[in-house]
Amino acid sequence: MFFTHSGAIKFDRKCKKNNIQCELMPVPRILSSNCSISARIKYAGNVENLVDEEIEKIFLIADGEHKLLYECE
Repeated sequence: MFFTHSGAIKFDRKCKKNNIQCELMPVPRILSSNCSISARIKYAGNVENLVDEEIEKIFLIADGEHKLLYECE
């Protein structure tokens, strides 16, 4: 999840530059009632490598469950 739409677009560009498959989409209602944008990626590396000032939260989706991996303080 991102703080702004422009942050999501910057993240999408960053992913493409690093050959990471990225799909921008609305945040699933199970995670937030706000009308914000999220990115779905497949990434096997360290999540800390993806974090920048634009990212609000990062979730891992496994077995239909959403596990919070990162939240901006």
